Amino acid sequence: MTITPTGEGLRRALDGPFHTQKQRWRDEVGADDVVRATDLSMEEAREWALDKLTVLARRNFVTAGFPAAQGGTGNAAESVANFEMLAMGDLSLVIKSGVQHGLFGGAITNLGTQWHHETFLPGAIDASLPGCFAMTELGHGSDVQSIETSITWDPDAGEFVVHSPTPTAAKAYIGNAASHGRMAAVFGQLWVAGEHHGVHVALVPIRDEQGKAMPGVTIGDHGHKGGLLGVDNGTLSFEHVRVPREMLLDRYGGVDEDGTYHSAIESKNARFFTMLGTLVRGRICVGGGAASAARKALSIAVQHANRRRQFRQPGLGEEIPLMDYLQHQRRLLPHVARAYAYGFAQNEIALQLQRIMDDQGRDAQAARELETRAAGMKSVLTRWANDTLQECRESCGGAGYMSDNGITMARQDADIFATFEGDNTVLLQLVAKALLLDYKSTWGDMDLAGTAQKTAKLLGSRFLERTTARSAIDRLVATAKRKSESEQLRARGWHVEMFEYRERHVVEGLAQRMRAAAREKSFDAINACQPHMIEAAKAHVDRVVLEAFVEGIDECSDDYVKALLIKVCDLYALATIEANRAWFLEHEAFDARRSKAITSAVDALCGELRPQSLALAEGLGVPQEWLVHPRRAVPPIIESAEPVSDERELRRVS
Repeated sequence: MTITPTGEGLRRALDGPFHTQKQRWRDEVGADDVVRATDLSMEEAREWALDKLTVLARRNFVTAGFPAAQGGTGNAAESVANFEMLAMGDLSLVIKSGVQHGLFGGAITNLGTQWHHETFLPGAIDASLPGCFAMTELGHGSDVQSIETSITWDPDAGEFVVHSPTPTAAKAYIGNAASHGRMAAVFGQLWVAGEHHGVHVALVPIRDEQGKAMPGVTIGDHGHKGGLLGVDNGTLSFEHVRVPREMLLDRYGGVDEDGTYHSAIESKNARFFTMLGTLVRGRICVGGGAASAARKALSIAVQHANRRRQFRQPGLGEEIPLMDYLQHQRRLLPHVARAYAYGFAQNEIALQLQRIMDDQGRDAQAARELETRAAGMKSVLTRWANDTLQECRESCGGAGYMSDNGITMARQDADIFATFEGDNTVLLQLVAKALLLDYKSTWGDMDLAGTAQKTAKLLGSRFLERTTARSAIDRLVATAKRKSESEQLRARGWHVEMFEYRERHVVEGLAQRMRAAAREKSFDAINACQPHMIEAAKAHVDRVVLEAFVEGIDECSDDYVKALLIKVCDLYALATIEANRAWFLEHEAFDARRSKAITSAVDALCGELRPQSLALAEGLGVPQEWLVHPRRAVPPIIESAEPVSDERELRRVS
């Protein structure tokens, strides 16, 4: 289906460096390939997901991020872009791919050596070797360092023994475990000659080729879930399961043939967080995938709002489209603006990931910055996605509650994104700790008490360095300072200053509280800082996202699209300031008069963007035919659609 010139221009700008790659998805992947029927049973959904994943892998749509020698077809940044596109189709399918390629395949790629790559990656890539990522246990989720599973070296047999010593050591919620997985990357505590070396990962066969559990492996099925029915989550327990020495993924630490442990990283904490740091791509993908689901819902809701009419204007016969009502604009357009903001920020973090990968992690501080950014973005995007999906469902009324219209299933499937790949609350605390410590310590050293002690003196202000578009932002700030007070409301330089002020003030206030808590040496005092930590992390992410949006606008070569994006950016910034205006008022960043003016400016921007709402929805990049399962020719919420003219195209024709 063709889109308007404005929609195409917006799509190119938002795709950024990944436009060619994402456009290939739109051109070559149909709804039959990626959109799941809503009435499939759990068993049918599981088989559908495996079948579609295998087909997409064979067509090289989900094979980026792996070495070319083993069948990889792109770099790590391109794998993030693929994940985002696949999430516009079906979230079960994207998580099936995330488990198979991002987690299982990623563990082999990032934690294994050349032998592991040559032996196991081809099957991981084409899905002929379905695999699991067995980290979480019934007793330990976010606290991975305390997992109970043991991986013990047996020098007599020259093997590792993988064991679940207690019921709470069972691996839980493991994707691919219940039905399809044949091998698992198992996280456990490594013991060699009675010495503990921290968490390591071993590849453990869990089923034979006939699907029967291997000796010593007990497999459970979590059964029906609140969403993601196409992902076969289950439990794994190990009863003294033996694997050859070579099955330990030993890039960062392993056992020689003579039974001696070796690692280039002496500290167990540093080694552990180095290992987890190599898996940061998963968090980046989860945030982007959730945002893609929200983009799809917004595409549906905006189309609905342009076609559904309610009530008549006084004295006129025509009923009024929902999108003409200010409150409906308020419900959807700020979310559309956030979708653009987060899209540009995702592009930047994907490129940052690639830079770290190309550098092979030699810049430790840059790697920690990426870990911090990924944690913050994952938390903020998944929270926003869940809120946006609910808003879109409600804004479509009864039509939005029909399963075939796509929003309800996406809402169910996206729910878990808030807690997997790291619970959002825990991740935001990690972001705040990194800000306090100026990236100079690894997360392994950063419990609450340790963080409080280390902030006895704030180590610097690196957290406030602009991440992107430095020169462009400097120009915008300088320009804003020359504007009158009334003009500053729509000056992006002023928006940046407000975002920076909030972040600086919150982080410095947190540092003062943590220093005081450290002097008290009281858990209660330190624990009381947690809500402040969450706010510091959110303020940091908001500022980084705004900078990425400014960068995206600066790189846009289409003047018409650039002008439209500036308005969208203004809406994102002012809506964010408005949402936090209680804080700004409490800290006297502006007065009540300015606060009311901000609300009026948000209203005005919604009205200005309303005529381009359909083009803005097109620019989000979701193929029209993916909005509904192909067995329904037209979804009820957009049937009888009137053609909507593109303002710029009309101008060209005239």
